[in-house]
Amino acid sequence: MKAVTASLAMTALASCTAPRGQEGSVVATFSIVAVDPDTGELGIAVQSKFIAVGAVVPWAKAGVGAVATQAWANTTYGPRTLEMLAKGETPEDVVRKLTESDRQADRRQVGIVSAKGESATFTGKACQPWAGGVKGENYCCQGNILAGEDVVQEMEKAFRDAEGELADRLLAALEAGQAAGGDRRGMQSAALLVVREGWGYGGLNDRFRDLRVDDHAEPIQELKRILKQHKKLFPRPNR
Repeated sequence: MKAVTASLAMTALASCTAPRGQEGSVVATFSIVAVDPDTGELGIAVQSKFIAVGAVVPWAKAGVGAVATQAWANTTYGPRTLEMLAKGETPEDVVRKLTESDRQADRRQVGIVSAKGESATFTGKACQPWAGGVKGENYCCQGNILAGEDVVQEMEKAFRDAEGELADRLLAALEAGQAAGGDRRGMQSAALLVVREGWGYGGLNDRFRDLRVDDHAEPIQELKRILKQHKKLFPRPNR
């Protein structure tokens, strides 16, 4: 009996961790990447049953684009995407180049939005189900190890229906995704990143909202609470 238990434990562990020396733990999650065409703000919101998801998934640069890299996350996708977008390449072209040069592309998931509102979402064939995404002008939603396709569909609907600043609309999408079942393993961390040139601390960088909940029973609600406090201290500039 002990041998069987040990075997099952090893099987479960193998399904959650990457090959040693190659990658870290799988970042099973759901995210939305978007741009506000009226203000130029770019942002990402993400939730996962994974500690400190904000340290891995979101990347953005004002005037260029925003990226979410997840599943067996390749963190080089973030800076490489922003570099290619800055040179004028489209999100679809960027996805093609990233995945063609990546031997583990089947395990990757990425969502990209350019400052122009172009979008692309990619889900490798080996991502754990349910996995997939949806996209439209100015946004894309994606996730893996989800309760079902409804998660990304409800995120899309909530984002398109929501009003207010980009940060509020992104969190509305996260809430809708969680209400539809979210990450089927549960909740642990969430993050919000919104950038706009000159809107960062002291006007010296572009990181306007950079908020993270690294380990919490209800990370989306905690992130909403933190955003409310952040707005009080750092309201939107009148420009």
